[in-house]
Amino acid sequence: MHKLLETVLIGISTGSIYALMSIALVLVWRSTRVVNFAQAGQAMLSTYIGFEIASRTEIFWLGLAFAIVAGALLGAGVDFFFMRVLFKHAVSGAAAVVAPVIATLGLLGLIRGVVGLIWGGEFKSIKAPASTDGFTFGDTTIPFSALNLLVIGTVFSILIILAIVFQRTNLGLALRASAYAPEIAQLAGVKTARVRTIGWAIAGGVGGVAGMLVTSNNFLSPYSLDLLLVFGFIAAVIGGLESMVGSVVGALVLGIALTFILNYVGTSLVFIGGFVVLIVVLLVKPDGIMAKGRARRA
Repeated sequence: MHKLLETVLIGISTGSIYALMSIALVLVWRSTRVVNFAQAGQAMLSTYIGFEIASRTEIFWLGLAFAIVAGALLGAGVDFFFMRVLFKHAVSGAAAVVAPVIATLGLLGLIRGVVGLIWGGEFKSIKAPASTDGFTFGDTTIPFSALNLLVIGTVFSILIILAIVFQRTNLGLALRASAYAPEIAQLAGVKTARVRTIGWAIAGGVGGVAGMLVTSNNFLSPYSLDLLLVFGFIAAVIGGLESMVGSVVGALVLGIALTFILNYVGTSLVFIGGFVVLIVVLLVKPDGIMAKGRARRA
């Protein structure tokens, strides 16, 4: 029973990290219908900037703030200077589907190259903003720390804020309209291009949070966030690419499932296990576990 409780708690914490990346992917998908495989690169670059600030000032929260701003600016820049130009030339047919995927993969490689030139390939670390020691109850210590609580609290805080933005504000209405009915939105006076750029900026900021939090309990390198991208994407598909709530639920399901595999089966099957969970869910719910017909969800 003790090991089971540990597995669930660590799974929730791990899933919360995946949730940050899956939320970022869903935000871009909902605003532009693009699966942004460059999200890991954007998060990595913004995390390196946050790392520099946190290392020089020894203030994690200042580094986090810079990472969020850097991520938002980078996300906006990718859309404004890169994706807008791409969509002007690939407006229909196979090119409109394939070109964004190839472009974001290419952008990921470009960002990696830039990071490698500036910071090199050695591992770097950031001092965690909270204790990484497990909580102790009597004579028992569980591998669940204050940092894990901080990660979980951050994810749900971001989810609540974004849900309020999408459901209760004019910006949220414009973001949804620009994604689902851009022509009608333009007729209604919505500047869809500008709104989509804002969507990319929000996703970039969330990616910066993900990078800083995962690095605070791990190491940072040009390839350190690749696995986070893979599992974040799997989580988004499991939950349903149309739903931010679904992306978080999918991430928690994936995090708990992978932790069970890690603790009860073996480390060698964790990566494969992620795709097994994805296949099982898609066989049962092809549109994701939170999908309800064609409804638009927060």
